[in-house]
Amino acid sequence: MPDIAEFFLYMVVFLFSLSLHEAAHAWIAERFGDSTGRYLGRITLNPIPHIDPLGTLIFPAIGYFMGGMMFGWAKPVPWNPRNVRDRRQADIWISAAGPISNVLALIGFVILYKLFGLYEGAGLNFLGSAVLPLFKMCLIGVQLNVILAVFNMLPIPPLDGSWILPHFLPRRLAQAYEQIRPYGFLILLVCMTLGVFQVVLLPVLTVVHVMMRL
Repeated sequence: MPDIAEFFLYMVVFLFSLSLHEAAHAWIAERFGDSTGRYLGRITLNPIPHIDPLGTLIFPAIGYFMGGMMFGWAKPVPWNPRNVRDRRQADIWISAAGPISNVLALIGFVILYKLFGLYEGAGLNFLGSAVLPLFKMCLIGVQLNVILAVFNMLPIPPLDGSWILPHFLPRRLAQAYEQIRPYGFLILLVCMTLGVFQVVLLPVLTVVHVMMRL
């Protein structure tokens, strides 16, 4: 039976991780000269400006309570290419900023997990019964940020990786690649149905969890 308390922990970490991801896109866009994200209030860890009702609330809840992978998305951060100084570099780094932020969050959760382990091993008790939920939150943070980082770097439209890959392809191949963009969501659904994402994600999650035990 689904654990409501655990689902609450998942949603807290999920909202934080998605907000960090989208805020990173907006912040890097501003570094390149476009302040659209700031004007829209997207450079914030407050999840409210980032929430897409379907992708941020309904889809993750269905995934969790159906026993599948908890995943979703936030509202994309728009940016205006006319405002940036170097379109190619901006496209690459703005797109990569979200997954990079999730890697940094992953590292942060691993560090916290280790610190709580040292605290527990030292026999300290000033956190009392809060230690177990904090441990659980760190584990959830690791899992969700691995998923967000790896998933978003896949070169399938409209994921972040799909905006990076064309810049490293020969022009004609990049143009051909762009032709699949309208069908990206369909490709995502097919990959999810066939379990392609689990094949990609499970080895990464396994390696990270092994490293956490060291």
